[in-house]
Amino acid sequence: MIVCGDDGLAHRLAAELRGVYAEQVTLVVPPSGRRVRRPVVGRARAASAALLDRVVSAAVSRAGAGGGEPAANEQVVEAAEVTEAVLTEVGADRAAALALVYDDDETNIRAALTARRLNPRIRLVLRLYNRRLGQHIEELLDQTAAVAAGDGRGAGLDASTTVLSDADTAAPALAATALAGTSKVVQTEGLVLRAVERQPPRPGEVADPGLCTLALLSATSNDPAGADGSEGSGENRPRLLPDEAAVAAATGRGTVVLEQVSYSGPSLPAGRGGVPPFASLFSRRLRWSLAGLVGCVLALAVGLMIVTGEHPLYATYVTLLDLFGINDPAFHKSTARQVLQLLSGLVGLLLLPVLLAAVLEALGTFRSASALRKPPRGLGGHVVLLGLGKIGTRVLTRLRELHIPVVCVESDPDARGMATARRLRVPVVLGDVTQEGVLEAAKIHRAHALLALTSADTTNLEASLYARSVRPDLRVVLRLYDDDFATAVYRTLRAAHPFALTRSRSVSHLAAPAFAGAMMGRQILGAIPVERRVLLFAELDVAGHPQLEGRTVGEAFRAGAWRVLALNTSPPGGRRGEGEPAGEERVPAASGLVWDLPPTYVLGAGDRVVLAATRRGLAELLGRRRRERAGA
Repeated sequence: MIVCGDDGLAHRLAAELRGVYAEQVTLVVPPSGRRVRRPVVGRARAASAALLDRVVSAAVSRAGAGGGEPAANEQVVEAAEVTEAVLTEVGADRAAALALVYDDDETNIRAALTARRLNPRIRLVLRLYNRRLGQHIEELLDQTAAVAAGDGRGAGLDASTTVLSDADTAAPALAATALAGTSKVVQTEGLVLRAVERQPPRPGEVADPGLCTLALLSATSNDPAGADGSEGSGENRPRLLPDEAAVAAATGRGTVVLEQVSYSGPSLPAGRGGVPPFASLFSRRLRWSLAGLVGCVLALAVGLMIVTGEHPLYATYVTLLDLFGINDPAFHKSTARQVLQLLSGLVGLLLLPVLLAAVLEALGTFRSASALRKPPRGLGGHVVLLGLGKIGTRVLTRLRELHIPVVCVESDPDARGMATARRLRVPVVLGDVTQEGVLEAAKIHRAHALLALTSADTTNLEASLYARSVRPDLRVVLRLYDDDFATAVYRTLRAAHPFALTRSRSVSHLAAPAFAGAMMGRQILGAIPVERRVLLFAELDVAGHPQLEGRTVGEAFRAGAWRVLALNTSPPGGRRGEGEPAGEERVPAASGLVWDLPPTYVLGAGDRVVLAATRRGLAELLGRRRRERAGA
């Protein structure tokens, strides 16, 4: 296996292939001077210095983890660019799979084209942020492999191209984390699999088991789902794919349940249903002022009709003439008529500034249509999102699809997600989140949750500490790369704020299992996070797997390893191809999936099943089959 990359995802993916799948890995990274430095804890605010010192002391003891000598089954090669010569040197012509996970899409595409030319049989896994471009590149590379097979040079060809995005893989998990405990559905990459996180049932309530229980969350006294896999030990840790006995014995613990299975198409954009088009031009106060003036005109017209006995239309016409100062003075008229004319003139004077304000406000609205919106007054219950990079942009889109109010904070006015924020009309506060007043401008004191998703662990931690100093009970979600550092942060924040919910997520940790599974040649349908662990959904052919073939569904289940969820009866051409980007939401062959399999159903060699598996469980399934092929 060859892994080429320039950030933490490459190292995490290489570790996944070595530790879980026991594969021989060649890691291609930039020269030492150009490598991305691993995040370290820096300064923090003086008000939180004592707290941060404890976090630093706990993390320093683990500093340098992963930075020592490579493992026995790993080779590290330094190269500034992935050229044909570099690919030849690392043995791309003999490799089973190549992962290109550079942060730049163009670099990955260029290297993929070169690798496909060198070895038509190689399995390619690309990291691309542009999903539409990824579809075209995937089709092109697969077509190239098919042509090579047609020429006779690809006998026994087992090549495939999989385009994945770490942002698309991690965004649903991050968005759901901010909404945990609100019965929001966690989607697995927009596919047919849907899992929901449930809190423990109250006394007297009976929990609905759904189709099956996928995981038991950590058992902590105040935060049933908040240990993030870093608190507790033994039975207190999260348990993936538990058996019925474990579920029945786990009282007071949250669960992740497969609640229902149906296609979830692309969400409609959040509209402004029921609001007239002009409402976006004028403020609410101005609209009420105009409505009040219209009411005054109608009242004056009715009064004139009563006094003079004229027709309603004529009375309205005369009132408008008086309003605009066009009619002649009411000399030698009745007192009531003269009073009505004076009142009409007064209303006309009041109308002039209102009309001027309407014109100026409309012009200002058009002028600021391309500008960033500011958080409105009285905003509350929203999510404050820090960082509008690749990850933040995808999370912002997910939150708005769920109609969750969001306020973004970004220091770079040219960040990738600025255009998305303008399009979605999301308020943005420009400024360094570590500076005083920035989080206050985002209404952090009235927010529901804080999502710190910048690429710097230091910034995320500092923002979280300051937000907790403003509002101690705020729900906080941090993006942290290192697991040991995340453990230290979680324990310290929980000790300082025992009744506040704290989460930590690593984008590379969430994405690496999907990339590794694609390199093994399996169809990874998606992945869901269970605290800081990951549960994979994959589709496998039963043939060649002694753990599945010839066994019943009940016998094939192994607690903590894998569980058969459904049988795919659709033809192979109708299912989602191995190369389809997991981030693209399209209609899969859901009609061919049978979910209510009885435990006595015997799995045959010709069956294809959808199963949930842990990383090590899936590695065991693939490893045994690989060894059998090698022995044959």
